[in-house]
Amino acid sequence: MEWQRLISDRRFGLESHSQKQENRTDFQRDYDRLIFSAPFRRLQNKTQVFPLPGKVFVHNRLTHSLEVSCIGRSLGTQIGRAVCQRNPSLQADHADFGAIVSAACLAHDLGNPPFGHAGERAISAYFTEGKGRRWKSRVENEGGRWDDFAHFEGNANALRLLTHGFRGRREGGFVLTYSTIASIVKYPYASIGAKGKFGFFETEQESYEKIADHLGLLRLSQEGEAPIFARHPLVYLVEAADDICYQIMDLEDAYKLRILNLEECQGLIKAFIPEEQLPMVEEVLEKVTDRNEQISYLRSVAMGRLVAASTETFLKHEDEILLGTFKGSLIDALPDREATAYKEARKVAFDKIYFTKEVLDIEFAGFRIFEYLLDTVIKAQTRPEHAYSKLWLNRIPEQYDMQRSTMYGKIQSALDYISGMTDVYALDLYRKFTGMSLPAI
Repeated sequence: MEWQRLISDRRFGLESHSQKQENRTDFQRDYDRLIFSAPFRRLQNKTQVFPLPGKVFVHNRLTHSLEVSCIGRSLGTQIGRAVCQRNPSLQADHADFGAIVSAACLAHDLGNPPFGHAGERAISAYFTEGKGRRWKSRVENEGGRWDDFAHFEGNANALRLLTHGFRGRREGGFVLTYSTIASIVKYPYASIGAKGKFGFFETEQESYEKIADHLGLLRLSQEGEAPIFARHPLVYLVEAADDICYQIMDLEDAYKLRILNLEECQGLIKAFIPEEQLPMVEEVLEKVTDRNEQISYLRSVAMGRLVAASTETFLKHEDEILLGTFKGSLIDALPDREATAYKEARKVAFDKIYFTKEVLDIEFAGFRIFEYLLDTVIKAQTRPEHAYSKLWLNRIPEQYDMQRSTMYGKIQSALDYISGMTDVYALDLYRKFTGMSLPAI
């Protein structure tokens, strides 16, 4: 793959038009377009890890995405500077790399449903273990791709949200640049045979192939097989920014919620910091007496070190990345100190954070709410003449096409509607339509 093709300001849905503006680059416009969008605003009421709201303010999807974007901009700018130095003929500026990665970081969680990853698991469970199994034969008999639902993936849903022209909206979705769109696709292959993570639904496969061909992304599958592409190189930076933020910030949130004590949290974060830097860090900690501020300071130092280590790792493996032969993530290939510290932090997160009672309660609620909402919205489309169905269909915004002819289309329309909800809205809708609460009169 070649950087000259990989960095492209061509806009999806506006390929034949040019709307250049001298005050902002096209990649900066991507960032601004995402910041001011309704789906991005809705992230403020979507769970990151811990339930919302709470007595102590912890991260939600919005604050997480903003922080990931900051780390991504640093990674992208540093990599861009090195790449431009190595490729003097490259037309792109080093700042373009940072702008693309920061915009992609803003968008990387837009497709996640309510209740975080628990929501993804609840959707998949509905279609593989729950009432949703009844639709499988109808989808497959029509030639639809059942795995799109059985292994529902927020990453693929983000690509759909960014590129699909929903009813009443313009073609091309957000009309972002090809490079920004490609930089969010962590799993550039279809759900067929994936048995888990994948990057695009059947409906967006043609769109992604179009983007991949223009950018020169290597096709790794044989002719006639389900498409598999090499990742866009900047995907590794978006992924690293996400990994750095959630791993370190989850520790800070766990401390504020008293899941981890001060010594545990400090020890886990200090493990990322090189020995020669620790004396200076200890001097600062002696001057800062506020414990929350101590954790914040340590977090910033650790994140700085992880950004530097990830940058070094990317540049070390740049040739493999461009050849499509690099395996795993940048975090997996970190130097020994950072890799060991990261593994220990991850272990503690799984042992003490991700399975706390409060987090599991969110998952329980998510399973019940998704089963009800999905089942009723899909059934309403299959029996639109029924009185109860009419109540539902009259309530759903027009942009979600509830009159699609195929079973695959009906399910996808239901998922478009439900996955875009906030946690609070999904819970409120569930309570109202099950009669647990009534609207005020």
